[in-house]
Amino acid sequence: MIEQRIRELGYELPVAATPTFQYVPVVVHHDLIFVSGQLPKVDGEVKVIGKVGDNVTLEQAQEASRICILQGLSCIKQEIGSLDKISRIVKITGFVNSAPGFNQQPKVIDAASDLLEKIFGEKGRHSRSAIGAAELPRSATVEIEMIVAFQS
Repeated sequence: MIEQRIRELGYELPVAATPTFQYVPVVVHHDLIFVSGQLPKVDGEVKVIGKVGDNVTLEQAQEASRICILQGLSCIKQEIGSLDKISRIVKITGFVNSAPGFNQQPKVIDAASDLLEKIFGEKGRHSRSAIGAAELPRSATVEIEMIVAFQS
């Protein structure tokens, strides 16, 4: 049902990215899923690179944030088998690779929040932080972590 909704919105779940550093993509503890920071990867490559307010537009950064969410959902699906088990998106934390003076991080991460609400409805509304960063891994424009509740 959730994957069908994602397709109806014009998106596809990517293949879950394989970590290249020393961490696991997902940790499940009781009824919570903690998703490590996801980059905007498509086919194993970071799709949007650079700093918002310099060589990346607000719109490009917003698309990067949507890709990060889809990557996170792919990791969750890989771990628990079905996105239909998700009972609530609890929190997301978005990091935005920002040029000096750029202060629209919330607008960048709004695209991720909007996508989650479109996919999950009321269950997709969540608490959130949007943080400007001087640099991100692989020069990615956005990185997003998620905390999600689920029913096994």
